[in-house]
Amino acid sequence: MKRLFTVMVVAGALMFGSMSAFATSSMDKKDKGMKQKSLYKRLGEKKAIIAVVDAFVGIVAADNRINKFFADTAKDPKRLKAFKGKLVDQICEATGGPCKYKGLKMEPAHKGMNISDADFGALVEDLVAALDKFNVPAAEKNELLGALGPMKGDIVGK
Repeated sequence: MKRLFTVMVVAGALMFGSMSAFATSSMDKKDKGMKQKSLYKRLGEKKAIIAVVDAFVGIVAADNRINKFFADTAKDPKRLKAFKGKLVDQICEATGGPCKYKGLKMEPAHKGMNISDADFGALVEDLVAALDKFNVPAAEKNELLGALGPMKGDIVGK
């Protein structure tokens, strides 16, 4: 279960990490000289993150490329709720929100899972699909992916 959660969190992080780099560099003309809102605020805060995570988990559960990593967690409502909560906290924290991720570090959480680049890519695709469902702008998507992307090295091939 911890491994499955970690995979989901990492994939989400990677997707969201690349977004931060893009969004940080883009400002509306009227915002020049003013401090830009955090990605957390621009995404719609915790309520919006929860909605994206719920959609994301549903998309992953239907994705035959990677759902095997999450099958045990998906079968147990208690584990699934905990997994979603940790994923929300991780994204919330990575985007500048008030949450604190208290789950395992990515490398130990994914040890022995043998996650491939293709598996990781599929997870990122699923995260993008969830973000697209809620019409998250490209700048915010890229910034989020940029914030989460650096976790890939701690997940793939472990």
